[in-house]
Amino acid sequence: MAKTRQRYVCQACGAVRPRWSGRCPECGEWNTLVETLITEGGSGASRSPRASTGGQAQPLSRIPRENYRRLRVPIGELDRVLGGGVVPGAVTLISGDPGIGKSTLLLQLAAGMASGDKPALYVSGEESAHQLRLRADRLGLESDDLLVLAETELEAILGEIESANPIVAIVDSIQSVRFGALESSPGSVSQVRECTNALLRLAKAHDIPVFIVGHVTKSGSIAGPKIMEHMVDTVLYLEGERFHAYRLLRSVKNRFGSTDEVGVFEMREAGMVEVPNPSQVFLEEHLPNSSGAAVVATLEGTRPLLVEIQALVSRANLEHPRRTCNGVDINRLLLLTAVLSKRVGLRLGDQDVFVNIVGGLRIREPAIDLGIAVSVASSHLNRPVRQDMVVFGEIGLAGELRSVGRSEQRLREAAKLGFKRAVLPKTRHQELGEHDGFQAHAVRTLAEAIDLALAPG
Repeated sequence: MAKTRQRYVCQACGAVRPRWSGRCPECGEWNTLVETLITEGGSGASRSPRASTGGQAQPLSRIPRENYRRLRVPIGELDRVLGGGVVPGAVTLISGDPGIGKSTLLLQLAAGMASGDKPALYVSGEESAHQLRLRADRLGLESDDLLVLAETELEAILGEIESANPIVAIVDSIQSVRFGALESSPGSVSQVRECTNALLRLAKAHDIPVFIVGHVTKSGSIAGPKIMEHMVDTVLYLEGERFHAYRLLRSVKNRFGSTDEVGVFEMREAGMVEVPNPSQVFLEEHLPNSSGAAVVATLEGTRPLLVEIQALVSRANLEHPRRTCNGVDINRLLLLTAVLSKRVGLRLGDQDVFVNIVGGLRIREPAIDLGIAVSVASSHLNRPVRQDMVVFGEIGLAGELRSVGRSEQRLREAAKLGFKRAVLPKTRHQELGEHDGFQAHAVRTLAEAIDLALAPG
C-alpha cells in the first residue's frame, strides 16, 4: 500500500526535498520549496481529503441542464456581479481589506438564501458561534435555517457540509482552516492550497455553491498561493476606505459571467445596504461653483457612474513639489500634470498638486483623465467648472483627447441627474449636439476642453 509523506517541492523546477531550505539546491531559486503531501511510488501528486468525485466520462449532449440553473441571490448588487445568480457547485473567493465588510455581506447572503427546503451553512474559523449570533442580532437576522459552525479542522468542515447538504456553504476564512495531515500552520501556502482543493472537489461533487473568504497582503493581493485564484470559479474584491461608508464589489474572474460588473454598497449599522443609484449618492454634497471640483462620467462594468474629482493646487514650500492622490494611480497624475505643463502651458513645476475622488472610490478607467486635468486646471487658475457640466475622456501625451466607449450611456446618466452640458472627445462617427436641452461639446484637444469646461475668469 502506497504511503503518503510530507515532502518539499520546488515550485520553480519541481525538485523534491525531504527538508525545507531557503534555497532550492537544484535550480538555485529562493523561497520556492513548499510543503506538499506526495504518495511514494505513485505519481507524486498531492492528495487532499475526499479528492475524488467518483464521476465518469459521459457525452456532453447527455449532461442535464437542470442541475446547473442559477440560484437566486437575494442581494441584487451581489447578484449583478455574479452574473445573475450563483451556479450550483461554483466556488467563489471573496477578498478585501480587514474590516471592509466581507463577513457581514456573506452572513446576510447566507441568511437570505436559507429556506425551509435547504439550510445555509456558515463556517467560521475566526469567530465563535456566540460572536456570530451577536453579529446576526445587530444585523437583524433571525433564521432557523441558517446553520453556524465554529470550526477550523478541514475534515470536520467537509463532513458537516456533506451531512447538511446546504443550499450554500460559506467558509470564513480559508487562512484559518487546517488540514491535519500537514504539519504547517494554518494560512501557510501548503495549507491554503490543500484546503481550497478539498473544498473545490466537494463543491463539484455535490453541486453545492461555496464562498471562501480570503485575506489580503499589505500590497492588496490575496494572501496564499496564486494557484488558489486559478482553482476557484469566481474571484471577487470588496474595496473601499474603512472610514468611508461606500464599498465597491468587483469581479476580477468569473467563469459564469462578465468581469465588468460592479456592485455598490453602503455600510450601515444594519449591515451592507445596496445603493441602487450610486451617482446621486456620490454627488449629494457637490458644490457647483467651487474651483477645483469636476464631475466626471465613468463606467464601472456596464453601469455609468458620475463621481466628483477634487483637486487642490498650491505653491510648494519644499524644493520638490508634492503630487498626492486618493482613488487614482499616482503615475497617472504625474503624467497628466506633465501634459498640462507642456501642452496647455500651466506652470505646475513649483506647485503642490493634491487630487481626491470623493466617497473613497478607486477608479482605474482612463476616461477620468479629463476630469483630473480639468479639476487641476480649475484649482490652479481659480476658475470654477461651469454649472451643469460633466466631462470624460482619455488624454494622450500630445495633449489630444482620445475616445472612450459608451459615450451615449454616460450622457444619458448625466442628463438623468440634471446636467445640461458635457465635454468629451470628438470621434469620426460621433453625431452629438443639442438634444432635449442637453448640449454635448466634442473636442479634439485638452486645451479646448479646459476652455469649454471652465467658467470665465
